[in-house]
Amino acid sequence: MATGKITKRAVDASSPGSGDTFLWDSDLKGFGLKVTSRGAKTYLVQYRMGGRGSPTRRFTIGTHGSPWTPERARQRAEELLMLVRRGIDPMDAERSQRQAAIELAFERYVGLFIDRYAKREQSRSWRQAQQTLKLHAVPRLRSKPLPAIERREIACLLEDVAAERPATARYLHATLRKLFRWAVSRGDLEHSPMVEMPAPAPAAVRDRVLDDEELAEIWQATHDLGFPFGPIFRLLIATGQRREEVGGMTWREVDLAHRSWTIPAARSKNGIAHVVPLNALAMAELRLLAQIRDEGLVFSTTGATPPSGWSKAKARLDALVDNGPRPWRTHDIRRTLATGLQRLGVRFEVTEAVLNHVSGARSGVAGVYQRHNWAAEKRDALESWGRALERMFADPAGTLVPVVRHNVTALPLKAAAT
Repeated sequence: MATGKITKRAVDASSPGSGDTFLWDSDLKGFGLKVTSRGAKTYLVQYRMGGRGSPTRRFTIGTHGSPWTPERARQRAEELLMLVRRGIDPMDAERSQRQAAIELAFERYVGLFIDRYAKREQSRSWRQAQQTLKLHAVPRLRSKPLPAIERREIACLLEDVAAERPATARYLHATLRKLFRWAVSRGDLEHSPMVEMPAPAPAAVRDRVLDDEELAEIWQATHDLGFPFGPIFRLLIATGQRREEVGGMTWREVDLAHRSWTIPAARSKNGIAHVVPLNALAMAELRLLAQIRDEGLVFSTTGATPPSGWSKAKARLDALVDNGPRPWRTHDIRRTLATGLQRLGVRFEVTEAVLNHVSGARSGVAGVYQRHNWAAEKRDALESWGRALERMFADPAGTLVPVVRHNVTALPLKAAAT
């Protein structure tokens, strides 16, 4: 049995034999280097749990090379042998750490937080908390264990969200702070990475409403935008729903026979299922799209995921408008619809129902006792809005600007759908 101090020179000088050979460190008993017949070099620790009659066990530290140098492997061997002296089997400790990492993986912990805390303490808003975490935090942190999540990661995540959605960033900050504080209270985490982390700046109050001429110019320009964003923007204008809800629309949610679209609770921002009556403009878009593909995601170019690249699509749309519109955001379309419904004499409660808001007339005590779903009123409101848009978009001769003029080259034909 070869012995000697395990150094870089000794490791480099070790050569393969006909079988596995070992070099045991002369300074740290139990620390060794295994060299296979193929020349692979692995650091390990050999130990016994008990007296001389106990079986010998070997714990693999890692293969020579980054990150395992002789120095780092020696440090790890010292930690493992310290566990042995304390009566802890390194293999058992490793299994426990792996299990803890699985149980504390961020995506899994989000589910635990929602089920055991949010549903109990935030009975009215837990769906929004769940949706916000899944949309913005889970894609970045996924399987990373909570103790390994660093403050800088959270800060960068919040900065990225705040760049597009300041209000969402503030809500995400508050929700993550509750999650980490709850983890500390359960003993799953020693310290929250968000201690004294300030919330993102509040969103500036926006009151931008597109006037009739701007809305008509944008509508016209969408016909040169192509699939998928041309019809998406037209449906945003026709229905006033949120961009992710429209972009993620599936054919299973659409009932063309009854002229309705049901956004399931899992996809709505506030976690409440929402039925959207479809006016003539929306129906014209969807009927054409159904001739091309009538299953799966309505606006997917891959067949598997909703469209991405909203910012680039919005920039292209602005460039297609003559002289360019005054600065506006996609969300301003919802405010424009709400203002338009007010102009048409639609009741505030109905407008709230059309937008699937839970604030104002549908929140608090009123929300508990007010169970009318406003289905008929929502349909009347959106039909009135559709007729107003048709008048707005008509040319001087009274002809409606073409509703559908898609570039469908990116779409698979219905015959190719699976």
